[in-house]
Amino acid sequence: MTGVRTVATHEVVSATFPREVTERDELGMAIGKAIDTALSRYSHEASRGRRPGVTAIVALGRAEFEELARDADLAIAAADRAEVERQISGVVRAFRSSVLFGLERPRSRLILIGETVGVYAQPDFWDRRSTFYEMKSYRAIPPSPAVALQVALFCLAFPGFRARLVGLDRHANPVSVLDDELPPPVEEERARILHLAFDFGLHHGTDKVLEFIDVPVVRYPLPPGSDPTIEAGSSLPPPSGALDGKSP
Repeated sequence: MTGVRTVATHEVVSATFPREVTERDELGMAIGKAIDTALSRYSHEASRGRRPGVTAIVALGRAEFEELARDADLAIAAADRAEVERQISGVVRAFRSSVLFGLERPRSRLILIGETVGVYAQPDFWDRRSTFYEMKSYRAIPPSPAVALQVALFCLAFPGFRARLVGLDRHANPVSVLDDELPPPVEEERARILHLAFDFGLHHGTDKVLEFIDVPVVRYPLPPGSDPTIEAGSSLPPPSGALDGKSP
């Protein structure tokens, strides 16, 4: 059996670009997660030939937001609640007219680096043939460094696929839609990202058995500059836990 250490794409991104989270940030993240849940359900139902009404999907997003807000113990002012309703409703309607509507979410894939570290990667949508899509419910174009790293990791997990970033800006009224293709990382950038992900995963990942991982695996050799003493099948150093807000 082959021991590997795994992390998720969002963990690599968060560790690379850490930032302090305020209460307003928590509110925004709750809205974003609620919208993601509603749109994922909406698109899944549409891909199956069903057409749920906009009102039902907005209600789903609203209920998801209320649950997330309760879990985070967020106090929602009346004005904020009205704005949340506007944002969810506006994004759902913009999504219905976008290229994303009716697309499904791909299965997660594992970027396996040097047969030792794996990074789970799963973009929001794909067309199954040539393109995957990452969606943000804010103005994401041009992408921030964090979003650019996220999409670059998705490119490594889906080689040969075009990467499109779609921003449904919920802060605009009406909601605006921006769509742009992002190029895959060139060789030097690919090596840097693989090294970064390998280093983080090696010291902060979760131990798993490769043969028991039931997702497609995309393999890359150990990147230049990584610890040359770590070889496939060798014992891994103990995980060092949280990053304590520091980049790897």
